[in-house]
Amino acid sequence: MKNGLYSVHIQMGDGVKGRASGVIIARDGFILGGDPYFWSVGSYTVKGSACKGELVTNQHTPYRESAARPVFAGREVSTGFSGTFKDDGAEVFGTSLVGSRSVSFRATLRRLADN
Repeated sequence: MKNGLYSVHIQMGDGVKGRASGVIIARDGFILGGDPYFWSVGSYTVKGSACKGELVTNQHTPYRESAARPVFAGREVSTGFSGTFKDDGAEVFGTSLVGSRSVSFRATLRRLADN
């Protein structure tokens, strides 16, 4: 995976209705990212065109909409992921541990800029 700024679009699995979009910076095995409500830090490794890693996500801003039901609900969440990448992006699958529940997801990353 090339160092750079990526857009990330996440779709939850396991029957959970949820999605998110944000940005991440991948640089030399480290990940930093976020969206309007959450921030994440983590690490990844690369072998050939495969990547795998882990990250921790925390909420930095509460939801204003009372109808919104955030999946993470203010908890610190640990996530593991693996996937494949090309020069312009990646597709990864992973699982987040939310309290005592695990939630799967699929994320599509698109490289926006080098760093």
